[in-house]
Amino acid sequence: MARPERILFCWSGGKDSAMALRALLQEKDVHVAGLLTTVTEGFERVSMHGVRRELLYRQAESIGLPLQEVYIPPQCVNPIYEARMEAAMRSAVEQGIRRVAFGDIFLEDLRAYREKNLARVGMEAIFPIWKRDTRELARNFVDLGFRARAVCVDPRVLDRSFAGRELDESFFRDLPNEADPCGENGEFHTFVYDGPIFQKPVKCRTGKVVERDSFVFCDLLAEEEVLA
Repeated sequence: MARPERILFCWSGGKDSAMALRALLQEKDVHVAGLLTTVTEGFERVSMHGVRRELLYRQAESIGLPLQEVYIPPQCVNPIYEARMEAAMRSAVEQGIRRVAFGDIFLEDLRAYREKNLARVGMEAIFPIWKRDTRELARNFVDLGFRARAVCVDPRVLDRSFAGRELDESFFRDLPNEADPCGENGEFHTFVYDGPIFQKPVKCRTGKVVERDSFVFCDLLAEEEVLA
């Protein structure tokens, strides 16, 4: 009997990643070898999302998968990003991994960019939730019992009050018509703290809301486990 194929998953910590990872975990002929996340040097936070590394670690621990971090500088330019990602991918190839999964949904240019970069090292990209209807995905996210908060919003599209909100039915209902329900165009980014891929919830609470680099971020703070 053939062994399941080992897949590396590019993990942002947000809802699209969570939905794509769930879809991948349900496939019988694959084995998710680990999560890979970009972290911004100096800030010690998940790139673009602004989530603290401690919460990222707790996510990976609850999911039960090893985590690999790729460090990039603030305002990282493409050549540096691509070089550091390529180094990480070459390391994965040495471990026998040939395919990498992403949570992208419909951005054709982003898919082509990922495929081109992976082809340089002889790897292939896969997209478990590609072309899924984003309204349906948002509805399924809630129905499946996932829990998340918006940690970054684009104030050009969403009111800053969305930062820190729980991703429940009212969140999706309140989104303006021009916003994609999954924020696929960068309208908002999220942190998932509970759901069917987690062994236990990642305890966290909302902190300060700040504006930086033209985006509004809600800081999330890790809460300690309360022992009975």
